[in-house]
Amino acid sequence: MTTETAALYFGEVVHERQRPKKHRLRYNVFSMLVDVDALEPLSAAHKLFAYNAPALFSIRDSDHGTRPNLTMAVWARQELERAGLEEAGHHIDVLCYPRIFGYVFNPLSVYFCQAEKGSISAIIYEVHNTFGERHSYVIPVNEAARKIIRQTGNKEFFVSPFIPMDCIYKFRVQLPEDVVRVVMRVEDADGLLLAASFAATRKSFSDRLLLVALLRFPLMTLKVMAGIHWEALKLWRKKIPYLDHSPVTPKSSSGPQNSG
Repeated sequence: MTTETAALYFGEVVHERQRPKKHRLRYNVFSMLVDVDALEPLSAAHKLFAYNAPALFSIRDSDHGTRPNLTMAVWARQELERAGLEEAGHHIDVLCYPRIFGYVFNPLSVYFCQAEKGSISAIIYEVHNTFGERHSYVIPVNEAARKIIRQTGNKEFFVSPFIPMDCIYKFRVQLPEDVVRVVMRVEDADGLLLAASFAATRKSFSDRLLLVALLRFPLMTLKVMAGIHWEALKLWRKKIPYLDHSPVTPKSSSGPQNSG
């Protein structure tokens, strides 16, 4: 991990479904990596980015966390405390999409949580679904892990009507430096069901490169939501079973499942 308070990552998202019928999607996107404690000075230093205020690009506390009226920083540290991982809250960076023209949908936000000694001690995976619900998985990092982190967790949150609940997640994360990669494998009793990945290259955080991002991805966050529904239509037309969903209360989960 680097010591900069923010960076941009330009790359692509790929989803590959294996069963009951194969299906693949690929989209070019960009994400922001930001220090949750440095959002206000980051906002003050840039014309095109704002924190909790209108701007071309913005991040709002209300877009993150599962409890209202908390800042991202406070919420993340409370999640770590609930999981018995307080020491991991010394420094926290979040990898997420920003609002563009006031709109965002983040299927997955990843919080890299460092202890005072500087090593990544935990990762929070914050998952959003299109029903307006959120859930977080707080997983400790094995001390033996270096730049590649592998973790597992039981699926406890309804994400897609085409993915059953009786699954496990297997995460493989390359920590954000010159490149970042987040891979999530969804497996059931019969093996791999779906693999989703985000792979991207680091760029500096500047108004100039924010403008480049706007020109390359002018309606990216709207396209994310539209793309989810478009791909769902394709899956429905392939007659992949559609699962009903009942609303749930947002919550978090934690667990010791991890490996280096």
